[in-house]
Amino acid sequence: MSAIGKTKLDSGWLGTRDRDVAVTGVQLTTTHPPSIGPTSPWVEAVVPGTVLATLVKSKELPDPFYGLENESIIDIADSGRQWYTFWHFTTFQCKLSATQHLDLNFRAINYSAEVYLNGHKKILPKGMFRRHSLDVTDIVRDGQNLLAVVVYPPDHPGSIPPQGGQGGDHEIGKDVATQYVLGWDWMCPIRDRNTGIWDEVSIYVTGPVKIIDPHLVSSFFDNYKRVYLHTTTELENRSNLVAECALNIQVTTELEGNISLVEHLQTQHLSIPAGSRVQYTFPELFFYKPNLWWPNGMGKQSLYNVVITVDVKGYGESDLWSQLFGFRKIESHIDNATGGRLFKVNGQPIFIRGGNWILSDGLLRLSEKRYKTDIKFHADMNFNMIRCWGGGLAERPEFYHYCDIYGLLVWQEFWITGDVDGRGVPVSNPNGPLDHDLFLLCARDTVKLLRNHPSLALWVGGNEQIPPDDINTALKKDLSLHPHFENSTNGSGKSVEDFKLVSKDPSQYLDGTRIYIQGSMWDGFANGKGDFTDGPYEIQNPEDFFKDGFYQYGFNPEVGSVGMPVAATIRATMPPEGWQIPLFKKVSNDYEEVPNPIWEYHKYIPYSKPGKVYDQILLYGFPKDLDDFCLKAQLANYIQYRALLEGWTSRMWSKYTGVLIWKTQNPWTGLRGQFYDHLLDQTAGFYGCRCAAEPIHVQLNLATYFIEVVNTTSEELSDIAIEASVWDLDGTCPYYKVHENVLMPPKRTVPIAEMKYPKSKNRKPVYFLLLKLYHKSDYRIISRNFYWLHLSGEYYKLLEPYRKKRVPLKIISKVFIKGTTYEMHMNVKNTSAKPEPRTLTYQNHFTAKLGDGDFDIDSVEPTTDGTDEKHEVGFLQKISRHFAKEADGSRVAEINGADVGVAFFLHFSVHGLKKEHKEGEDTRILPVHYTDNYFSLVPGEAMPIKISFEVPPGVTPRVTLQGWNYHGAHRVH
Repeated sequence: MSAIGKTKLDSGWLGTRDRDVAVTGVQLTTTHPPSIGPTSPWVEAVVPGTVLATLVKSKELPDPFYGLENESIIDIADSGRQWYTFWHFTTFQCKLSATQHLDLNFRAINYSAEVYLNGHKKILPKGMFRRHSLDVTDIVRDGQNLLAVVVYPPDHPGSIPPQGGQGGDHEIGKDVATQYVLGWDWMCPIRDRNTGIWDEVSIYVTGPVKIIDPHLVSSFFDNYKRVYLHTTTELENRSNLVAECALNIQVTTELEGNISLVEHLQTQHLSIPAGSRVQYTFPELFFYKPNLWWPNGMGKQSLYNVVITVDVKGYGESDLWSQLFGFRKIESHIDNATGGRLFKVNGQPIFIRGGNWILSDGLLRLSEKRYKTDIKFHADMNFNMIRCWGGGLAERPEFYHYCDIYGLLVWQEFWITGDVDGRGVPVSNPNGPLDHDLFLLCARDTVKLLRNHPSLALWVGGNEQIPPDDINTALKKDLSLHPHFENSTNGSGKSVEDFKLVSKDPSQYLDGTRIYIQGSMWDGFANGKGDFTDGPYEIQNPEDFFKDGFYQYGFNPEVGSVGMPVAATIRATMPPEGWQIPLFKKVSNDYEEVPNPIWEYHKYIPYSKPGKVYDQILLYGFPKDLDDFCLKAQLANYIQYRALLEGWTSRMWSKYTGVLIWKTQNPWTGLRGQFYDHLLDQTAGFYGCRCAAEPIHVQLNLATYFIEVVNTTSEELSDIAIEASVWDLDGTCPYYKVHENVLMPPKRTVPIAEMKYPKSKNRKPVYFLLLKLYHKSDYRIISRNFYWLHLSGEYYKLLEPYRKKRVPLKIISKVFIKGTTYEMHMNVKNTSAKPEPRTLTYQNHFTAKLGDGDFDIDSVEPTTDGTDEKHEVGFLQKISRHFAKEADGSRVAEINGADVGVAFFLHFSVHGLKKEHKEGEDTRILPVHYTDNYFSLVPGEAMPIKISFEVPPGVTPRVTLQGWNYHGAHRVH
């Protein structure tokens, strides 16, 4: 007898092209099972994954994301659909009792398939975004079962015109599938169009009665002091007898130390006729003052575990379902003051700062581990919303799970985008997919898959387009709000009794709790009318983001810019001919960048806009090589994205309600619009965003030169002060001022005072500005912000000779290890001068922030490192420094220097040392989570930083430090 529940089939798969299979599916799963061998066409298959992912893993095809290799892979438009029609084969074990049932589940396939199990054939119908559940109870046998699946590509894979373009020839829009796969202005074409078993496959054992798609809804009363949990589920009796059931619901919350508290336990008794499917709604459960789920930056992401079980008389437990659930209410309306859509969570307005998301990987090599990193990166940037763009995926439950954990609201679009559904060259099909019923079936199934996640904030019909009228009308009806969620007065008003009289239970709706917006530029987004009023998508003068004329509308769903990664990523993803930096072509008094063909193929966005924006890399002087170019690009990345977000928050609520940056990441090795690259290394723009999007933030308005304080929280700030200090290239402080008596009301941006230094006598053409917002009582830092600035008409070229400065540093580090996970606590101090005696802020004791790491250091001991350091001879011996050990296990590294000044643009990286190291091999350990990076320290200032990462087996980690005036890689641990 098998245990009740799910078993994933995510390993042991074989695959091969349909043309290489000489037997039938029946024979494959009876008399001729495949195997891998010297003459066999079968290879290890990637499931979940795509055909292309399997062919790349088996090395039959090169990595399409490396250099120009994608051009060497035949496109489905030229090969025909059969070339990417693919067989998958695996086996699984089971042993069912006489009253048990087994489902074979495919959470998604692209685009249709035939399934063979032990010689029996089943059909998986068309549609990329629908679940398939096959009752195979009568087909499986005790012991080993043979499973073969042949997957067919989309019906209309389309072709790519020579000039490329948005969505190729747009034929893919006739299917209910991802549309980015024909290529975009940020993406190369995906040759197999993502054909494959691209999501989870599992077998699922139940008893006579099965639980299907429960729906959880919370309703609030009395200003969030009272909440009711509403639950409706479907139940299917698969037996030929009436099932006498005990239906149980249990709600628990986790306390300290992995101890759970049972909040509710309720049992209901019901009879289900033989062979029938019924819907059952539980009596609502009452909670008093529950822990609420809040978005990132607004509070904790409190989650309750809801478990539903069904026991059948004479059988026992028949099925079990569980879900982490957050009590929260999301509302939105069009704001009268700005015309933008304003979101509220639990009655509190939330200023939206987030990004656009395509998907983790263009070959759909999706994993829970990758999702966790992706979403934590967004939380680390202090973002509070992710928009799942309509040309990409309906994201997976694992994606939503981590958005629940880290507090990222999700804007989920359906599979419509204007370039493929009604415009473009050639003009695309204005009526969307050919099969409207299939589109709606996939949409409804997606709603059921995702609706219980607290992070899911709204549904949107499509990107820069609305669905065809009949689909749009159906979605509006299906996703209409329950009356309790229609008003904008959250948590008050009608009594519980009035609520019950209004309508049926809200959990009986398909959703009923979230708004549906017909398109990404309608109803409070962009100009609200669907006109092309999002963007721009290129480099900007940083000060322009602060000017009233930069963007006219209240909520910008897409504004994009540059995204050059670090040099190590270029070397790891391109052959040497791709390491050539752009040519700088003189255009009047400006320069135009001419990138090499590989960069052009990888959709490079230049750092100049001749006639409008002077090249932001040349501000620092002509780059000498790839390393120099990429370092200067990071300076520009940091400034660009910090200014973008600070410009928006400068006019929070007075002009804007939110902004989403296009885009946060790339599903391939692209060279634009990203805060971390496909290898998971962050750009400096990541930390520019992290700085600018702090819930409480001090900033400089680059247009007015006023110091501003942004408070996005619901708490008033008092007993705070602002320290402003200017540092020149000689290491002196010509300007120092403390602004006291600062009072910060909640949900406001307040100008404090004008920065006078640029207007003072003997001002320097290039200077540094350090702003600190702190508690006067104990000097704890709330917000720290460091700028490098130049006078009007000047550039940063004086920073080039500044690279020769040798500013001494002292780095104290301690490492904690738990399994393969490392967390390092670093304290970096600029020892070039004694700290300013006027203040204690130089210690940078930061106010504790939520979400600074998942690592539980209380359960581990600090570890010292006794590895052999003989290999560190050569370059490192030339640096005047030493290591020492402290009594508490801390390690001290000192980098000596005779100069006084700012230690500028320091950045850590983590590398792995292996016994067998290949020349030119990328040694980075990725991903790494830093509480800060690309930071600068004024004389006497210290900075605490946490670094966490996982180490592969057989690798010794080394943390290194580089910077503008720190060349090479100084090992600091």
